[in-house]
Amino acid sequence: MKKIAAFLFASIVAQSIGAQNFIQAYKDRADMVTQTNITTHLQDFANLGVKTTGSPANANALEWLKSKYASFGYSASQIVEDPFTFGSISSKNLIITKTGTVYPNKYVIICGHFDSINGPGVNDNGSGTSIILEAARILKDVPTEYSIKFIHFSGEEQGLKGSSHYANTVAYQGNNRVLDIKLVFNLDQVGGVMGNNNNTIYCDEDQGGVSSNNAASAIITQELRNCTALYSPLQTDIDPAEDSDYIPFEQKGEVITGFFERIRSTYPHKPTDTFANTDPVYIYNVGKATVGALQHFAVASASNLGTHEATLKNSLETIRIYPNPAKDVINIQLPDSKVKKFSFKITDISGRTLLTKSNETKINVSSLENGVYIGIFKANDQTVVRKILIER
Repeated sequence: MKKIAAFLFASIVAQSIGAQNFIQAYKDRADMVTQTNITTHLQDFANLGVKTTGSPANANALEWLKSKYASFGYSASQIVEDPFTFGSISSKNLIITKTGTVYPNKYVIICGHFDSINGPGVNDNGSGTSIILEAARILKDVPTEYSIKFIHFSGEEQGLKGSSHYANTVAYQGNNRVLDIKLVFNLDQVGGVMGNNNNTIYCDEDQGGVSSNNAASAIITQELRNCTALYSPLQTDIDPAEDSDYIPFEQKGEVITGFFERIRSTYPHKPTDTFANTDPVYIYNVGKATVGALQHFAVASASNLGTHEATLKNSLETIRIYPNPAKDVINIQLPDSKVKKFSFKITDISGRTLLTKSNETKINVSSLENGVYIGIFKANDQTVVRKILIER
């Protein structure tokens, strides 16, 4: 997690770079990010415990990530471990490579760390981890002109150990550039806090370090802002890049950008960095922005051929549960009047069922104590998960 900047800088090119053209196929794929998948990834990440670099929980998290990529259909040859050591501690990064159709040897890197410290790290950085997983799932069979490396770094909390190892020994060997990197797109602490007005995401711009790559970062970061506006409901602001896993690449002269939450959470690095203390809807929206931007950076196909899941016009993912936070009653707004038969249950964070209803859109929750709960809606062989907050 990066440190707080002393002050913010305005991008010198914000007014001079035109927005990208809207591409419907990019929007369709961005809309394939699901709240259910994001929530499930966050809960799984939380259940792995405190993932301190070198710990058994850290190793278990790596295996969990590998199993997710295998379930998406990535081959064993695409899923590569990158071991490193510092002091007496050993850990591994995980690198998944999707080969480009036109520039197979030039890479867009999307990255974030999966280690945590003192707590489960659901915001810092289960949030970024969950989004990278969704992007990899959605783009698995989408042709992109540039190759993409989905990288999960360990050792970030101990001082960017994993990313420094990768940048200095894999991407570079000494001063020799081994990987031709188009840009590095980092996601760190994008979880927000439930109850905040989480409608804006920081786009990180290189404004220090090696000065020769600052102008290129400004251009790429403006493109990131444009894509966010095109493919998500979020607004954007500029934040100076610092103290996260893109910095070892920046120090090598590479072009960097990234996402970071606009309203800073106080929970990271504490036992309270839990699922309950994040805003999954914010993470979901950052996910949509990420998938849109990653397609732009890697130049994805503008055709929907082969993306049979695109648009999902009748998807229940648009279901609305309100008010949230709630007091005594919650309402379920269905996306389609044809949905007649459904079930809805509320569980606590551990998964224990507290309330079950069928075909009811107005539900009394007065029996629930103040706190965070999970709402699970099922209809038409689909399952939708929502976080519910009770406050009185």
